[in-house]
Amino acid sequence: MTSRLTRREALSATLLAGVAGALPIEFAQAAAGSTRLPETPVRWIDGAAPALDLGQTFGIPWPRGVLRAGKPLSLHTRGGQELPSQHWTLATWPDGSVKWSAHALAAGAGGAEEIMVAPGRPASPRVPVSARSEGDSIIVRSGDLVWEIGRSGDALLRAARIGDRMVLGPVTLRAASRNDPEKGDETRYSGRIERTVIEQAGPVRAVIRVEGVHEGAGRRWLPFTIRLYAYAGATALRIVHSFIFDGDPARDFVSGLGISAQVPMRAALHDRHVRFGLGGKALFTEAVRPLTGLRRDPGAAFRAAQVAGRAVPPLGQMAPAVRDRLDAIPAWGDFTLRQLSANGFTLAKRTATGHGWVDAGEGHRAPGLAYVGGPDGGVAIGQRYFWERHPAQLDIRAAASNAATLTAWLWSPDAAPMDLRPYRGVMGMEGYDAQNAGLDVTYEDYEPGWDNAHGIARTSELTLWACDTTPSAETLTAMARAVATPPQLMAAPERIHAAGVFGDWSLPDRSTSNRAVIEDQLANLVDFYAGEVDRRSWYGFWNHGDVMHSYDSDRHQWRYDIGGFAWANSELSPDLWLWYAALRSGDARTFRLAEAMTRHTGEVDVHHIGRFAGLGTRHGVQHWSDSSKQPRVSNAAYRRIFYYLTADERVGDLMRALVASDHALQTVVIGRKVPGKQPPPPPPGMVEMSFGTSWCSLAAAWLTEWERTGDKRWRDRLIAGMDSIGRMPRGWMTGGGLFDLASGRFRDPGDKISLSHLNAVFGAVEINAELLALLDVPRYRTAWLDYCRWYNAPQADYLARFGPPFGPRNLREGHSRLTAYAARHLPDPALELRAAEEFYSGQAGLGTVRGDPRRTLPDGTVEWRNVSTNAASQWGLAAIQNLALVPEALDKGDLSPAGRRPEAAP
Repeated sequence: MTSRLTRREALSATLLAGVAGALPIEFAQAAAGSTRLPETPVRWIDGAAPALDLGQTFGIPWPRGVLRAGKPLSLHTRGGQELPSQHWTLATWPDGSVKWSAHALAAGAGGAEEIMVAPGRPASPRVPVSARSEGDSIIVRSGDLVWEIGRSGDALLRAARIGDRMVLGPVTLRAASRNDPEKGDETRYSGRIERTVIEQAGPVRAVIRVEGVHEGAGRRWLPFTIRLYAYAGATALRIVHSFIFDGDPARDFVSGLGISAQVPMRAALHDRHVRFGLGGKALFTEAVRPLTGLRRDPGAAFRAAQVAGRAVPPLGQMAPAVRDRLDAIPAWGDFTLRQLSANGFTLAKRTATGHGWVDAGEGHRAPGLAYVGGPDGGVAIGQRYFWERHPAQLDIRAAASNAATLTAWLWSPDAAPMDLRPYRGVMGMEGYDAQNAGLDVTYEDYEPGWDNAHGIARTSELTLWACDTTPSAETLTAMARAVATPPQLMAAPERIHAAGVFGDWSLPDRSTSNRAVIEDQLANLVDFYAGEVDRRSWYGFWNHGDVMHSYDSDRHQWRYDIGGFAWANSELSPDLWLWYAALRSGDARTFRLAEAMTRHTGEVDVHHIGRFAGLGTRHGVQHWSDSSKQPRVSNAAYRRIFYYLTADERVGDLMRALVASDHALQTVVIGRKVPGKQPPPPPPGMVEMSFGTSWCSLAAAWLTEWERTGDKRWRDRLIAGMDSIGRMPRGWMTGGGLFDLASGRFRDPGDKISLSHLNAVFGAVEINAELLALLDVPRYRTAWLDYCRWYNAPQADYLARFGPPFGPRNLREGHSRLTAYAARHLPDPALELRAAEEFYSGQAGLGTVRGDPRRTLPDGTVEWRNVSTNAASQWGLAAIQNLALVPEALDKGDLSPAGRRPEAAP
């Protein structure tokens, strides 16, 4: 296979030639006060400035000690043009210096291809955005545009005005449910606001958080958190809509979930415009009363104006044959675009309620944009992941009346209701023995009553425009593109790497033939999974963002219906693999693949309320169906990178909600079913906890909270756990023990060794690399290095050191990065070579280093030989980290086609 340089790598190499090597030196000089803080280049991940930028927020990492708290930062183009911005601190280092800063950029960054972050006071926007409380409302103002946000009642937005003209009426949240999925009675609900908070008040970015429930028929349920984002220079609000399903899956079938906006309609019927994005540059471009296609021609100027979205010329200039018979042209008041699957949408319209629908078109994948209005103003709404999270729908109703209603349905009311019931029955598995027998066959850890969707959540992103007039086709196309593929700024990988964040990871390196082979395979992995998402239609409201666990080569199908082999639910850290791949490449596709997974796994795979609150669900046929509820899935380590790159408040909320989730283990005993190993109940205030799958997952939340707040309680809790593990005779090799919830310390279980192939593969490697770089706990450092050295050790060496027994090992290939960590930090050249040998062995892993393991079957199906997401994720992480820790050792041996080929058999 020939080495190939990706477009992104080539771009980075060109733009940062000679800079990457100098960055650490310049940072060190800046920290010493001898030079000015170096500027940081920030680029659009798609490689070019977007046609429409609605405002940006992004994070920048800083090396320890370089940027003192409170130091002002500004943005400008590479040519020196100042850009309006505001910034704040996301995280700090232990010495109080800034670790991550967040930056908000006003809308329309002038088409700048590259933006620089520099020391200095930020420029103020010519027209700032502001948010302030006024009585029972919050007023967000940006020039002539004013948004009125409710602090109580059922209107999320009460109105939007441009000058003295109202262009938007009340905006409300809507929901409906049935008590039977096929023929049940429907009950409708509207959102009811309980709490509203101004989180940021401008001048570049205003953020308002709105909390409440859906209410109707005497019931209050489906709690929501809405965030509204307004940027200086933008005529749009970004809406981040999060809700929790808190119903009973056996009787609550959500049949509609959406957000509706009333739109004042003042123009004549022939000047009222309806637009839907259809994909690419295609638009559905119609009027409530059409003037095109008539038997009699009103005149070219009239037809052109209506299609362009302008007011038509004075009616006196219209052909009398049409002007005198306008009332004979039906007015179309209702329009619907339904995307009920990922691969097809339909359009229909009717004149009014009580009349028949007329088919108006169909297509493949709609981008999720609709507009209704006229020359004197209107409203557009866009819905991200519109077709990916089917069934979705966009409705326009009553456009021929004085007030139209524009609705974005997150769950289409014309689709079958949500059915969150368990997919299977008890099947005689009331007791643990029968459940373990079932686990042995299908890999599913079933338990009656634990396959409950109560408490899962979903976050959706929408954009709402208040338009001064009907936008042009070019503008609408840009709006649709901005919704479907939001532009994103990100620091160059070399700059992020130079800051020393997120532990051990490497930049792309093709400097030797072996490293080039590894880089090719890293690219193959991302290519394959990105392709499989679409080939296998891993889409749908609750599924989008996740991938399958294992492949069935007999059926040439992923094992979507076989227990624990179905949805991956973060098993063995695909989230981390994708995020480290995005960090090192800056590649847009990889970034968005990881982003979609973060939006899924942090919401759908986790219980946010109820008895399992704070815990996630193990891989299974449904995202909530497995009875193994653990911190290893709700793991904050899987969210940290996205949070710091984007400053996303919702993901920040999810991580913060995990800081006390260790208490959930008092009632959810993870090891309750282990045959012959049921321990006695722990003493009050203590829980049984493994070091890797549980403590390190929780430590990720505590570390993040300490970084974000500076609250030393979380630092001290980390140190307490680390020190108590380090004091055990066998340290990390003990595997786990009783954990004191009050003190944060483990109780010493004595001289025991318990090795598990799972303990280090749910973020423990990555979090420990960060902890040991931040906290000086020598005993813990020794304990972790011992574990890294001995987990993969040859049997003879292990027995000579510890004596029998020598239990089975698994995931040798993935655990090679532990050996590499020990080799680097001890240091030990012999361990470097052993790490490379383990990585190339392919044992209990991906099984291939050289060559593209994809193949196309006769029917055109693309499959991956011996594929599992477990193996792919662990191989990807091992490759990225081994290239950082033992790169020279990886150069030993021959991975050329004629050389050593540690490749799995087809």
